[in-house]
Amino acid sequence: MKPVVFFFAVMVLTGMSCSPTLSPFTQKLYDDYHWNADDLKQIQFYISDDIVLRRKASEGETKIQNGKIKTINGEKIEELIFKRGTPCVYLFSPKEERFAISFEQADPPRYLMFGPNPKYSNRYVILAKEWDRNRGIISYEGSEWFTTTESAYACLLIDIKRATSVERKSTVVKGQKVGE
Repeated sequence: MKPVVFFFAVMVLTGMSCSPTLSPFTQKLYDDYHWNADDLKQIQFYISDDIVLRRKASEGETKIQNGKIKTINGEKIEELIFKRGTPCVYLFSPKEERFAISFEQADPPRYLMFGPNPKYSNRYVILAKEWDRNRGIISYEGSEWFTTTESAYACLLIDIKRATSVERKSTVVKGQKVGE
């Protein structure tokens, strides 16, 4: 084997061994590890599949912030694409089994909602206000967006080795007796 080819092969294998192994974030993981909000804020999340959000661009709208404009069936459509593998972070839980997940720093925060889907091994998947056969309605940036069913199974992923090493420091207070 030529030295250059051997070196390249070693570099590829080394790079592969250092890359994280991502696993779906499930309700079972969440329950098993008893992560609280502070723990979840330290875990790096990723998305498993592309998520595409679309909405009709307003007639007078001249400034598109994050998306791009496409023409679909003669309508101007603003489109936001969250690519597979995009890193994201936990912001808060508005209620049990709901995570607000952010993909970018913004004020006010922009986020998508994720929660466990019993039909998909309780993986935390993107949530919509409502789903019909072909699309879902999703709130993002204070507006309603539409997504196709292709985005319906986009779930949160984590590097389980790093996530389980979240450090906790806890102290048990022993109390104090009279006369001590």
